[in-house]
Amino acid sequence: MGRNSRKRSKTTGGKVIAAAAALTLGAGGLVVVNVYASAHETSGGNTVKRSSQGGTGQAAASEASTIDCPDVGSRLQQVPDQARAEVDKQLALLDSQISEAYQRLQSSAQAIQQDSNFANNAIMGPLKDKRVATIDRIAIAIGRVGDRPQGIEPLAACTLRASGNQGDTGGNQNDGQENGQGQEQGNGQGQPAGGGPAGNGPVAADFVDITTVQPNVTAPRASQEASRGTFTTQCGVNENKLYNSDNVIVAPGVDNGAHHTHDYVGNQANDAFADNDDFAGGQTTCQNQGDKSSYYWPVLRLQDGTEEFDAQQQGGGAEGNAGKILTASQVTLEYVGNASGKVVAMPKFLRIITGDAKAFTNGTANANAAWSCTGFEDRQLTDKYPICPEGSSVVRTSKFQSCWDGQNTDSANHRAHVAFADPNTGACPSGFKAIPQLVQRLVYDVDAPSLNDNGQSSPFYAVDGFPEQMHKPITDHGDFVNVFDEQLMNEMVQCINTGRQCQ
Repeated sequence: MGRNSRKRSKTTGGKVIAAAAALTLGAGGLVVVNVYASAHETSGGNTVKRSSQGGTGQAAASEASTIDCPDVGSRLQQVPDQARAEVDKQLALLDSQISEAYQRLQSSAQAIQQDSNFANNAIMGPLKDKRVATIDRIAIAIGRVGDRPQGIEPLAACTLRASGNQGDTGGNQNDGQENGQGQEQGNGQGQPAGGGPAGNGPVAADFVDITTVQPNVTAPRASQEASRGTFTTQCGVNENKLYNSDNVIVAPGVDNGAHHTHDYVGNQANDAFADNDDFAGGQTTCQNQGDKSSYYWPVLRLQDGTEEFDAQQQGGGAEGNAGKILTASQVTLEYVGNASGKVVAMPKFLRIITGDAKAFTNGTANANAAWSCTGFEDRQLTDKYPICPEGSSVVRTSKFQSCWDGQNTDSANHRAHVAFADPNTGACPSGFKAIPQLVQRLVYDVDAPSLNDNGQSSPFYAVDGFPEQMHKPITDHGDFVNVFDEQLMNEMVQCINTGRQCQ
């Protein structure tokens, strides 16, 4: 019996659904990305020097700040199966500790102004103490059944960093500067200068007019052996309004493991407690019932003051994810081939995460966001939301890793078992096999926000995220669990390898 035998109701858009078995800063500050390329290889302008003492960085305490903690999960190379449940639980606790500290930071502005040591003594010091204990439990859990991980203890120290949202009053979408210089003020909607209903973004500097961006998309050069076919699966746009703030890949068994709300299409059994048996027996929204895969991504919201079903809940309004949830007008899920050779079948229950939900504080090494507008998709943005001209819609594109290590359906850091192909040649890293690449394209009909009045006449939109990530566009990401039946997966592979277009 799967873990969904534990009764747990899911609140979804005003309905209660039982989730049972029946998703470098460049010139001028503007980052553009080749949508056909892999994730960034190195951390860029978001890298922050960390205090050796785990202090706050007192200069940042007087500005609009966010909390920057080293990502422990990404540093774990090996987690034995016997320790995985405990490690996942403790990693999720680290995220909760950051969220709680960030919320306290937001509510303590007056105390911080009155006492320059308040943030360090009352917020950052206790946060470090909690992280020390939690990281120690992670090391103990792994050490009981394997080699104790080395070098993770120093990751307990966090810093305050300027968020770039202080005093942003809009009116200059082309300057590319995220560090506003104006005086702190509201935006006319009762929103703090930090932007958004909860004061944690977005701000006007997070947007750019797509017509001012130069075309920047190039495709890898395909060899004669390339697999040129495509396979499209149609799974709807989340008409069922299945939402939750779980993440079964990185925080299985933990409520609100994502700290932001996800849209789900495909498999309807996906919540924190779903296991492979639950996925195998779950219902699917995909037209082809042989595809029970789970496709999920953070919701996009309009910052208009709407109180959604999760307005008072963790993962929703209580953690700064507020406003009207926007349902995509179109969701395209297409599998494509490899530019250098044939593809092999994905293993059932393969899990893939593309992008980094913590890219604002982690840096850009795993960032893979791609924002654009219909009619302008030869121009892709990584760290800006697009302002689309009239008649054009916002587009979010996620290209998933297309190389597999040939053995594992997941890995300790949820990344090492898959990789991106070389952006120029399409070749996979040594020891990896090319698999069909999932390309996810989401289209939203949303009015262009008004920057000159900071979203008063036409509100900002933003992707849901961890509260300390400030709703930055670079944090966009996607999640996928492969639950194709074997016959349909083999049909997909044959279709792609023979150059046909199938669905």
